[in-house]
Amino acid sequence: MLPAILLVDDDATTNFLNQRLLRNLQVSREVRVALNGAEALALLQACCQEGPDAFPALILLDLNMPVMNGFEFLEAYQQLPAAPRQHTVIVMLTTSTLDADQARAQQLPIAGYLTKPLTRENMATVLRVHFNLPPHL
Repeated sequence: MLPAILLVDDDATTNFLNQRLLRNLQVSREVRVALNGAEALALLQACCQEGPDAFPALILLDLNMPVMNGFEFLEAYQQLPAAPRQHTVIVMLTTSTLDADQARAQQLPIAGYLTKPLTRENMATVLRVHFNLPPHL
């Protein structure tokens, strides 16, 4: 089980459904939500003050959001202290299927690119590939 997952998405319905899925799958003790990249960055900066164990193990990041989009978040994220970031996996979770978006995302510190909606199968793959957890979902 992961200590915490951070959902970064401006869509309330998507956040509700993803939180529900993650709780039903019992993959994390805590699921946090940020409505845009700026909120997520502020939350992660607070986690830096608490210590590396407060940092989420997984961030599911939307691409198109107001205030600070996924690309802007990833650029700012790289400015956070390296120690807490080293154990965090970021997966882009978006509706964008544009090749240009996928190519740009690959230039930034993400571990994967998934198209919405988040599914039981997607989560099983993320957990198996990035956290070496058995596919029990």
